[in-house]
Amino acid sequence: MGFFDRIKKAFTADKEAEQEQDQLQEEVPTEQPEDSTIDTVEQETPAAVVEEDKQESEPEIVVEPEVESAPELEVTPEPIIEETVPMIEPEKEKQKKYEKGLEKTRKTFSQRFNELMANFRSVDEDFFEELEETLIGADVGFETAIKITEELRQEVKLRNAKKTAEVQNTIIEKMVNLYEAEGIDENNALNIQPNGLTVMLFVGVNGVGKTTSIGKLAHEYKESGKKVMLAAADTFRAGAIDQLVVWGERAGVEVVRGNAGGDPAAVVFDAVARAKAEGADVLLVDTAGRLQNKVNLMNELEKIKRVIQRELPDAPHEVLLVVDATTGQNAMAQAKQFKETTDVTGLVLTKLDGTAKGGIVLAIRNELHLPVKLVGLGEGINDLEPFDANDFAIGLFKGLLREE
Repeated sequence: MGFFDRIKKAFTADKEAEQEQDQLQEEVPTEQPEDSTIDTVEQETPAAVVEEDKQESEPEIVVEPEVESAPELEVTPEPIIEETVPMIEPEKEKQKKYEKGLEKTRKTFSQRFNELMANFRSVDEDFFEELEETLIGADVGFETAIKITEELRQEVKLRNAKKTAEVQNTIIEKMVNLYEAEGIDENNALNIQPNGLTVMLFVGVNGVGKTTSIGKLAHEYKESGKKVMLAAADTFRAGAIDQLVVWGERAGVEVVRGNAGGDPAAVVFDAVARAKAEGADVLLVDTAGRLQNKVNLMNELEKIKRVIQRELPDAPHEVLLVVDATTGQNAMAQAKQFKETTDVTGLVLTKLDGTAKGGIVLAIRNELHLPVKLVGLGEGINDLEPFDANDFAIGLFKGLLREE
């Protein structure tokens, strides 16, 4: 089943659930629970009076039936909930996280499409020009917007789409199909070594959430039972070292650090040696983000890699570029520049829940061909999630479909 078919299935399921909820709300007032309680009391009263001849009738009517019946009404549904939730919770919870995290992006998409369709009279050249501008404004990228518009020209003619809902759903379908096609050979999983030490370098400009992402990932691995170690190789900012130490304490993992202004490669050398000696499973390395000087940055990262490869020839196993989703096209520009200077293996997209620019994921996939490996869907320590292309597609596009 393709992505678009899954999205339609989720969209239909939501509509059916809404209809069922509406029906239940209509039925609830007709049950009159208060009347039925009174009837029950009146029916049970004679039996209670016969059994307790020596007691007065008023306490028997008021107290005994109410105490017995109330717990039954409250307790009965609870075992059903406890049995069913664990079976469906993990996948549903993850999908709900994506839907909530993409809420601002989805709202922006909806507003832009609503504005486009409000002026919709016929599918002519003016419409396609407006669509192109709408997609670029939604941060899906210039090349992606051009490609979708060109493909849509042919598709709309073939389908003879005339209604607003048909046209909008066709646009969504083309976006989803392009998104899926560009990711066929994409590997979004982190390259964790089954045996031995896994080393990950984190690169990115200052202020994008790099150190925070390292701390959250360290917490996740520590919770899963792995021995984790951090290396504070951004020695050019004392604040970066201190921040990583704080995250290390919060996650309960060791941080290897040096003096501010020291050699980053020396810190990494010590960290690798200690990680091997102590049998660590994962070493996460924070690096400086001096993008303004490409030559120095490239030389520094290459030196760090050489130091690592002396001890572990196949490392680093991941070079993760951290970008801030709220910066939209600036994130794209950063990704392009870092891709030119170092061998980036994947992206960490932070603050996705706090932006309306989540369409940047489409641009990254279609234009940079770099896999998104992790996404930030909240501010909590457990809100750094492995990127799931299917959940992202459903979370973003499901709410944009229209009933035809």
